[in-house]
Amino acid sequence: MDAKVLSTEGKEQKTIQLNDKVFGREYSEGAVYHAVRNELANARVGTAKTKSRSEVIGSRRKPWRQKGTGRARSGTRQSPVWVGGGTAFGPIPRDYSYRLPRKMKQTAFRSLLSKKLATGALVIVEDFQVESGKTKDLVGLLYGLCGGERSVLIMKDEDRMVKRAANNVPWLSYQVYSRLMAHDLFYARKIIVMESAAVELGVQYGEKKVQGE
Repeated sequence: MDAKVLSTEGKEQKTIQLNDKVFGREYSEGAVYHAVRNELANARVGTAKTKSRSEVIGSRRKPWRQKGTGRARSGTRQSPVWVGGGTAFGPIPRDYSYRLPRKMKQTAFRSLLSKKLATGALVIVEDFQVESGKTKDLVGLLYGLCGGERSVLIMKDEDRMVKRAANNVPWLSYQVYSRLMAHDLFYARKIIVMESAAVELGVQYGEKKVQGE
């Protein structure tokens, strides 16, 4: 499919041929859901912890004798029913991360890129640089394209100066085409893809042909 390549001023410069299998496929809601859920789970710290009755410090002496006091029997002050005692079935540190099948993740990225392009939320711009590394210079280039809305900038290679400038923009997420984040793409109001990155996305997520076809 053909797509317009814009300048940083928002003017059409030329057209570019995009991979239909990446930018023109049907939307898979299930794949996108699992990709976003996987990223959130992998980012979860999982350090919540409470002390059980065996971990609470204190005397292990029986508070009072078993019978004859008229009170309920009790064996230890570390019991969960006591104030200051341990917690029954409390949280313990755990790893929430899990691996998502590669094909499902690729389907999710294809779906997101296709939907954003179809709805006009994805724009392709000519390659640019921010030699000064200043935030105001980067915002000056991108504000006309996204209007300060929640956006994602996708580049072909790591650019230290652009990354430095983008780190100070609260509404902008900086990504390289080979390390996309489904969560950011899903919630972005605008996705700005550099021309060179758009070509690489077609190669990275394009479906490989089976031998003999």
